[in-house]
Amino acid sequence: MILLKMKRMKLRSAFTFIEVIILLALVTVVIVSLIQLFSLSVLQNLRANEMSNAIFLAQQQIDYLRTLTSEELASFPSSLRGESADELLDLNLDGTVDFRRLTKIDVSMDGLGFDVRVLVFPASAVNKNRDELLNQPERYRVRAQIQTLITR
Repeated sequence: MILLKMKRMKLRSAFTFIEVIILLALVTVVIVSLIQLFSLSVLQNLRANEMSNAIFLAQQQIDYLRTLTSEELASFPSSLRGESADELLDLNLDGTVDFRRLTKIDVSMDGLGFDVRVLVFPASAVNKNRDELLNQPERYRVRAQIQTLITR
């Protein structure tokens, strides 16, 4: 009699096959959701890193241009100073282009300064036409765009 009661208690306390399958399905859904969330988080971190690098590169160019005299700004880019208005940048020196930085300088309308525009594009814009990139930066996924006035 005691053995029969123990067997009944074991049967009641054990999981049925359907319960185990349902539990496995729920655990699978949770794990797949967490994996998707993790991969989305990694992609967002990579994009944020790309954006902050691009903003740094644009600001770096603006800071450099602020050190130039009026004559040097008017003659930008100068091969004598090693300048370029269209640069392919390899940040980690691994042999692949990471960014393309375009710099455009115009004399301001009042003639007292220079309108400066710096755009940084991802590597996918390497083979695109410069004027097209300057005219439609959003189309080519511009990562940073700074426009400022430098007066002397």
